[in-house]
Amino acid sequence: MDDELNITYITLDGHVEVHKYRYLYFVIMLTVYILIICCNFTIVCLIWIHNNLHEPMYIFIAALLINSVVSTSNIYPKLLIDFMSEKQIISYSTCLFQFFLFYSLGSSEFLLLAVMAYDRYVSICKPLQYPTIMTKSTVSIFLCLAWLVPACHIAVLVIMTADMKLCNLTLRGIFCNNSIYNLHCVSSRVRSIFGVITVIITALFPLLFILFTYTRILIITYQSCRNVRKKAAQTCLPHLLVLISFSCLCAYDIIIVRLGSDFPKTARLIMTLQMILYHPLFNPIIYGLKMKEISKHLKKLFCQTKAM
Repeated sequence: MDDELNITYITLDGHVEVHKYRYLYFVIMLTVYILIICCNFTIVCLIWIHNNLHEPMYIFIAALLINSVVSTSNIYPKLLIDFMSEKQIISYSTCLFQFFLFYSLGSSEFLLLAVMAYDRYVSICKPLQYPTIMTKSTVSIFLCLAWLVPACHIAVLVIMTADMKLCNLTLRGIFCNNSIYNLHCVSSRVRSIFGVITVIITALFPLLFILFTYTRILIITYQSCRNVRKKAAQTCLPHLLVLISFSCLCAYDIIIVRLGSDFPKTARLIMTLQMILYHPLFNPIIYGLKMKEISKHLKKLFCQTKAM
């Protein structure tokens, strides 16, 4: 505690031999962070520049990639600072803000994937009605809801958490996630109930909607011609791969928090790193390779670069 400024600091106890391998950790994480920013923004810029990519599907992809970059920027800069610091600490208020961004943006990804599933359903199953349903205003409303709904829910959780008394100032992690609940002297029943409601609204309902939507697409395309099935596979497969990847990330988060005390420190660190390493790189790679139009523009870009 800093009595003069009345600031509570939390010790991040999830690092393993950080003083011994600090430079290695720093170089690896900085390289990955630069790769994440470059890969994601390359595709976002392609979507911005090329008019034939100004369609709802590609706009949602760009939103998903921007969401991923912002989420990464919420964690990586602090991690890099911690690697080079003698003490790995964070103020409680900053910790709550990191918690808010991590879970609001994570929940937004589920909602964005749900919107993308609906977009694919209308495009494949109701192609004649697609232009009238997926208008610019509809896309804007979907994007606003995908970011605002989770932000409001997580903000309420943060407000409910902020005034709770702390009995433990050591967080078993390298950034602020659900483990902050273990710092409190007592658990709040109201907060727990609201947390469950938040998970249902921002994660479970979108996941069930996605599964229902792709099941409907599968049934309808199975009864259609080969070209329709091919189009469905080309556009839906990348979204499903990203969904599986993100679902694994969420499963990791739950496992780490629920079973964290039973996990060796090294194993917990490896699982945490998987949450923040592979998924932000996975999204642009999948969309860059599997989406035909994006892949075409990427090839042109690299060919021009080589020619220069």
